[in-house]
Parts: sequence; structure tokens; C-alpha cells
Amino acid sequence: MAVRGIRGATCVEADTSEEVLAATHELLDQLLRANEIHVFDEIVSVIFTTTADLNSTFPAEAARAVGMNQVPLLCASEIPVDGSIARCIRVLMHVNTDKRQNEMHHVYLREAKKLRPDVSSAQ
Repeated sequence: MAVRGIRGATCVEADTSEEVLAATHELLDQLLRANEIHVFDEIVSVIFTTTADLNSTFPAEAARAVGMNQVPLLCASEIPVDGSIARCIRVLMHVNTDKRQNEMHHVYLREAKKLRPDVSSAQ
């Protein structure tokens, strides 16, 4: 069994706890479904980053709300690159799996689809 990385991102219209948590929940739900992850024990860890314009809440709260209480979660700030997408939440999920890296489905939602136009899986 290998550890694989799964990427995803989404954006919100406004920096409110409700929007950040709802968007993060939606992203996590789609990542889990697209990659057929049914047991949180398969998840090694999850790293969330947000752009500097998001500071109303921790995206990891959405993961805890869906039951990832034993999964190591980390939130950090994305580097502030000029011209980057605003109000963006990114995720890197590490999972134990027998699947190959090219079988992982990365999910980009809302305005974040612009980040990876080359990735069409699970969208």
C-alpha cells in the first residue's frame, strides 16, 4: 500500500465562517466520493491553505464536522503571489491506497477551476 496525494481547491464569494465551512465541506465531500474514500482511517493527513484574504475560520473545522476527528489536520497561509485567485481554499489530502497516483481524482471547484485547467477529473 502506498501513500498518495490528492489535491483540490475551491473559492468563496466572501470571508465568512459560513461560506468557508460550506465550501470546504463541499470540496471534501467531492474529493472523498471521487476517490471512493469511505473510511477516514485511510486518510493519513490533510493540509489546508487559504489565501491571505480568508481569516474568518479554519477550513479544518469542516473536516472535523464531517467526522475527521482522528485525522491530523493542518491549516496554513498560501503564499501571496501577485495576480493569484482571491478567497481560495486549497487542500492536499494524503491517503493510504492500493491505487496508482494516476488513478487519484483531483477536484477543483468554482473559480479554482482556473488553477488547473489541465485537470479535468472529477469536475
